[in-house]
Amino acid sequence: MSVNWVALAVFVLFFGSITILGFVAANWRKGDLDLLHEWGLAGGRFGTLVTWFLIGGDIYTAYTFIAVPALAFGAGAIAFFAVPYTTIIYPMTFVIFPRLWSVCRQHGYITSADFVRGRFGNRWLALAVALTGLMATMPYIALQLVGLQVIIGAMGIETSGILGDLPLVIAFIILAVFTYKSGLRAPAAIAVVKDVMIYVTIFAVLIVVPARLGGFSGIFAAVSPSKLILALPPAGSTGLYSVYATLALGSAAALFLYPHAITAVLSSSSRDVIRRNSVLLPAYSLVLAFITLLGFMAVGAHLDKLPEFSELFARYKANAAVPALFLNMFPSWFVGFAFAAIGIGALVPAAIMSIAAANLWTRNVYIEFINPNATPLAEARMAKWVSLVVKFGALFFILFLPLDYAIQLQLLGGVWMSQTLPPVLIGLFTRWLNSWALLLGWATGIGLGTWMAALTGFKNANYALTIGGFTIPAYAAVYALLANIVVAVVVTALINMIGQRETRDATVAADYM
Repeated sequence: MSVNWVALAVFVLFFGSITILGFVAANWRKGDLDLLHEWGLAGGRFGTLVTWFLIGGDIYTAYTFIAVPALAFGAGAIAFFAVPYTTIIYPMTFVIFPRLWSVCRQHGYITSADFVRGRFGNRWLALAVALTGLMATMPYIALQLVGLQVIIGAMGIETSGILGDLPLVIAFIILAVFTYKSGLRAPAAIAVVKDVMIYVTIFAVLIVVPARLGGFSGIFAAVSPSKLILALPPAGSTGLYSVYATLALGSAAALFLYPHAITAVLSSSSRDVIRRNSVLLPAYSLVLAFITLLGFMAVGAHLDKLPEFSELFARYKANAAVPALFLNMFPSWFVGFAFAAIGIGALVPAAIMSIAAANLWTRNVYIEFINPNATPLAEARMAKWVSLVVKFGALFFILFLPLDYAIQLQLLGGVWMSQTLPPVLIGLFTRWLNSWALLLGWATGIGLGTWMAALTGFKNANYALTIGGFTIPAYAAVYALLANIVVAVVVTALINMIGQRETRDATVAADYM
């Protein structure tokens, strides 16, 4: 492929602009960045609009823009599970997360593991929650690089070999430096620009592409009927129906348990900001539906059959669908703009994820187990350095390990994170569950979920359970979470029966209101 110089120039222009914005953001709503609360949560000062952009930039990433349409392009309607799951979560956010914000603000908690430590008084349970977040976040950051790598390659830049890795390395060095300097303020400021660019891009696609492909009727007519609907299940099985439903439910259960989502929530200035965002965030779900449709648009344009895109599809397979669609349908200057939106969409969540991982390590591993007497300055410095280590650990995934490793670990991410639901979300409403029972339930869920995914060779995270001759394939996270909760409830009941009920709790009822 030849280099698209116009697209590349526009891409570099926008990418350079947001780099400058990332450094300038250190002075936005200025605070003492030598304090972890200021560096890692921006002092908890963000209002409704900034929080809306931050959470949206946090959840709807470059990999979302590339991978969800790629799934629609390759597998069809199953890709739309992403739309209901991002819709289901917002009523849960409205009810649950104002309570988490309140208790964390009252006690100075920065992570979900901080809350678990205070609520249950068990440092090992808090460590389990922290390590789960760290394990799930690393490959998630790595996959943002995948989205960035695909669009760099689509502009004709070589992405293999030492020189081919250079653009990716440069982008993440820039990310590492402005995150170290500005903390959460940098991705928050950049998220505003990134999301405006994403909205402009999507609305342009909705106007231009259907007009060139004979309307939406022409697009859907080109898609195989087997891809437009979930096939009827065979007798004795629920087929893809239960997979679709449990993917939506299980993903919704895990989404806001991820450390970066918790970080975005806790950076809000009030409970009401979280509630307002729960009402406003479904606008992103609408955009996600349109993003998913890009996969069908790529099918309708028969892009994989065009010789000019043969190399792109050979290298990136279905992930090439969205870049090829833009290259085929738009002038080069707009391609550069759209690719910049996707590229910036890699940096924003990667920055928030690395900050969230640094917060977890610093508060729940370093302070709790290594240096409990660390000063606030030492605490903040540790977090800043860990944020660098996490980023370059993610870069290692892409540069030195097969890409499948990162994808396979990301498949487990939702399975793992959902196992923290009992101590975090159920813990917000009741202290009845025993902390050691919760730890045993967590271990059961992690082990069972990982085993179920391993049975498929980590090619997907689904498991087919057969009961009485009836097969129910489902997202492994749901089965693992059910086992987790059952173990936690049963063991708690047994412990309480022998008179060993726990009473440790640093919080009181008023803290949650």
